Amino acid sequence: MSVTQEYLAQALNQPAWYQRLGAYDWLFGLFVLIGVGYAYSDFRHLMDAYEVGILFASGAGLIAFGWFWKPMRGLTIAVALLSLAAIGLYGDELARGEQNFFLKFLISSQSAIMWMSALYVLATLTYWFALAIRSDFAGRTATAMTWCATTMGWVGLMVRWRESYLISHDVGHIPVSNLYEVFILFALITAMLYLHYERRYANRNLGAFVLTVVSAAVAFLLWYTFDRGAHEIQPLVPALQSYWMKIHVPANFVGYGAFALAAMIGVAYLLVERRPEGFLGRAMPTLTQMDDLMYKSIALGFAFFTIATVLGAMWAAEAWGGYWSWDPKETWALIVWLNYAAWLHLRLTKGWRGKPLAWWAIVGLFVTLFAFVGVNMFLSGLHSYGTL
Repeated sequence: MSVTQEYLAQALNQPAWYQRLGAYDWLFGLFVLIGVGYAYSDFRHLMDAYEVGILFASGAGLIAFGWFWKPMRGLTIAVALLSLAAIGLYGDELARGEQNFFLKFLISSQSAIMWMSALYVLATLTYWFALAIRSDFAGRTATAMTWCATTMGWVGLMVRWRESYLISHDVGHIPVSNLYEVFILFALITAMLYLHYERRYANRNLGAFVLTVVSAAVAFLLWYTFDRGAHEIQPLVPALQSYWMKIHVPANFVGYGAFALAAMIGVAYLLVERRPEGFLGRAMPTLTQMDDLMYKSIALGFAFFTIATVLGAMWAAEAWGGYWSWDPKETWALIVWLNYAAWLHLRLTKGWRGKPLAWWAIVGLFVTLFAFVGVNMFLSGLHSYGTL
């Protein structure tokens, strides 16, 4: 029997997807539906038809995500409960953030984001320590820290969303509107993508490399907070007051996170490829596995980045009257897209593998980084509201 025939036979013998769902899966689905129903019943009068569609599509996507990746269920419930606790403690007064112990030191947006930052840095150090001494216990501790950091980061964003409305209804907005907020989103998405693949490949040693780039994002975030006061919630500029922001920006940062993951795997690949029998060669996944993981990460990132680019063009047509204006941000987004399109083309049609594509993934991260941050620092245009 050929490999293809064997795969088809196994697929045909698998139970239907709904037969593989357990009681916790259905309870999780019910939990999400209750949340969506509550949001719709209480805030319907504030939403237009597009935002209602986004709400229900997000709920369905979250249920599917929780069914596909089981740890997502616990993360969602923990974030929801902690966020609701913070919102309840605030009530209708933002000033309570400085008066209530739990808000001030744990679950206000800024406190939660500081906890996220500290835990990601500690997780990075613990992953490197676990790799150095080959300790399974230290590795499991690093994974737990990463999950805790990710939970606190999402809590920080959810509570920040509420805090913006406590300032004023006119100020309120989803927290994906400036570099401070999207750097948090980048760190969270990159960490979540890594945690998914860590579980799938049953190897924690890549965490030392991947969490390093997350800690670099945290370092920028801390500088941006303390040097520039970027954590202060500001009103949206007119161009950002659109439902498009709710879908364009998250899709973009799934792409950025996946590209960052691929680059750090590329670094590990090159180190292992240089000395396959050395210390890292024995600790890391195989070269074949890392090559496959790079490919899957870039394919996922490219798909979401493509969606984000199309959504961005549609948003531009609504905001500025044209789908494309060769604005520096748009031009560099196109360069990023072409870079990874070429990467995938050479792998899929020319059979490229291994070292050249690992180097390319690393260089691609710097191209992406310039599109993400460099354009905001050095160039101006229609996206100038994102400057440092």
